[in-house]
Amino acid sequence: MSPSDATDLPARPDRMFDRAEAWADLVRFARDPGPGPTLALVSGQRRQGKTFLLEAVSRATDGFYFDGQAAAEAESLRRLAERLAEHTGAAGPPHWQHWDEAAEALFALGDERPAPVIIDDFPELVGHSPALPSVLHGAYLRVRRERPDNRLRLILSGASPAVIRRLFAGPSSLHGVASLELAVPPFGFRKAARFWGIRAPRLAVQVHAVVGGTPAYRGDLVCDDVPAGPDDFDSWVCRTVLNPRVPLFWEARHLLEQEGDYADRALCHSVLVAIAGGRSTPGGIANRLGASLHDVSHVLAVMHKHGLLHAEPDAFRPGLTRYRIAEPLLAFEHAIAWPHRAALEQEEPAAVWHRIRPEFDAAVAAPHFAQLCRDWATQYAAWDTFGGEVSTAIRGTVPDPEGDARLDAEVVVRGIADGRPGVLLSVGLARFDEVMDAPHLERLRRLLALLAAAGEDTGQAVPACYSGVGFGPELRAAEAKGEVLLVGADRLYHGE
Repeated sequence: MSPSDATDLPARPDRMFDRAEAWADLVRFARDPGPGPTLALVSGQRRQGKTFLLEAVSRATDGFYFDGQAAAEAESLRRLAERLAEHTGAAGPPHWQHWDEAAEALFALGDERPAPVIIDDFPELVGHSPALPSVLHGAYLRVRRERPDNRLRLILSGASPAVIRRLFAGPSSLHGVASLELAVPPFGFRKAARFWGIRAPRLAVQVHAVVGGTPAYRGDLVCDDVPAGPDDFDSWVCRTVLNPRVPLFWEARHLLEQEGDYADRALCHSVLVAIAGGRSTPGGIANRLGASLHDVSHVLAVMHKHGLLHAEPDAFRPGLTRYRIAEPLLAFEHAIAWPHRAALEQEEPAAVWHRIRPEFDAAVAAPHFAQLCRDWATQYAAWDTFGGEVSTAIRGTVPDPEGDARLDAEVVVRGIADGRPGVLLSVGLARFDEVMDAPHLERLRRLLALLAAAGEDTGQAVPACYSGVGFGPELRAAEAKGEVLLVGADRLYHGE
């Protein structure tokens, strides 16, 4: 975006943190003076500020905003007619019987000027009117053919990119005519720390391990209750996410309410508990639950499709898929709150938290810290940090025939070096609550030796140690000799 483009845009609302690019893209789309109707698709899971963004864009561009709700088709048409009459100043709402009448009225708004029409939660409407995408597609083609100067700017919003694309699949695809596709994701871990006003990196990791980068969790669900400092973290957990009187306590279970039938949801919870407990492969999860691999694989596929899980190959065994929980609050719920729900309902949260705090450190904070280290490698590390352009950073395991059953590497970095893709750039260990020293470097050297013996090109692989509490003198000395890369919590948040 050029400086002139930025100055031509209306100012973002004061309450809108970040989202500058999304704001600029949507406002420019809504005000585009060119001829012809256009379509934008906006996706974003609940609580990311998507609705706030769309409502603000509508106000700034004199657009028409309509919030879709799960209702019978006749009720949705009635609501839409009433809202449109309010927007246009008509004497009374029209009486539509079918969506094609409503679509014509909406497109007519663009006959005289660029007219933004925003339909939020569009999938809710489609649930009771499956033909709606085809109706809009037909209206779009007809208006484009018969009224080429029409300038409707239609923005359809839904929960996730996968849901949006699935709605528009098939012969009458709106997806193919969209000129803008925009996702409203959670804040990355660095932006999340700024949003929460947290300066201490270790505290930022802990808070992010609970609430991630979802902006509404700070305002709507804990009423701006922010930890006062590192020593306040335990109290903050007890008065927010473990407090039944605070909305955040109930939020995680709401994330699953609309996924599948009751039996599927029950198995979803069990699968999430298994993943939060360290089982990440379909076979391992099935063994933990005593369930069939077929049933577990089905649930994993459903949750992955809805964005609740991430699926990643093992860094050294591409045929092995590992799953991790996408939403930190969901991971916290199923590692900590769900297994101890009875105690939390009967005792003071502080007493329960004191007992289960070690479980949080091991099952939540430690793996979350490892994920932030992987995110740092792909998003913030400078090119010369790994000696190449980073493409991926994922977990990897290597069998150890002489020692442990396997050696785990939490941060395996691959990328492009000397024009070659897929080069192994680094193999790293991540320890959130452990001072790392020479034994960790020796473990990395053994891991690299095993990889080399198995045929992996380790010539450019940099051993790396990531720690949330620091490094010992021997490791620091090795760093000074260029033998190892050290990344602490401060570097995660402030360095390259």
